[in-house]
Amino acid sequence: MDGGESQESPYYSKLITVTEGEWRGWQAYPGGDPFEDLAGPFYYRVGEDGEKVCAFRAEAKHMNGGGFMHGGCVMTFADFALFVIARDVIDGSRTVTATFNCELVGTARAGDLVEARGDVVKAGRSMVFVRGLITAPGGPVAAFSSVLKKTTIRAS
Repeated sequence: MDGGESQESPYYSKLITVTEGEWRGWQAYPGGDPFEDLAGPFYYRVGEDGEKVCAFRAEAKHMNGGGFMHGGCVMTFADFALFVIARDVIDGSRTVTATFNCELVGTARAGDLVEARGDVVKAGRSMVFVRGLITAPGGPVAAFSSVLKKTTIRAS
């Protein structure tokens, strides 16, 4: 996910609030990132305490050959969550994932609700340090951390 797509981008997507079904009241970025659209859908909401929670319902397409959640899916979801967690400090800047660390410590199965929560460790002028934890009903799935880099767009 790129945290500051311009409206000229072919992948620009406006934030929507889901109005029905399991995700009613949650928010999403449909059409914002072709890879995440394929891997997701991923959603987020802000709790009454201000904590951002990202989530998705695990499906067969998210599983590996052994019937467990594929590590690539876990990492894709973590990358989505990074930008939600850092959304307030990114403040509309075009931002990319500069570093990404992930420890896969558990798994999820089809049908599980998978969630991510985290916090901004430090927000600098051009770099934002973020960490988080992904969980499923069986416990922790992954711990992740990243440095997000605010970039400048050069004219072509």
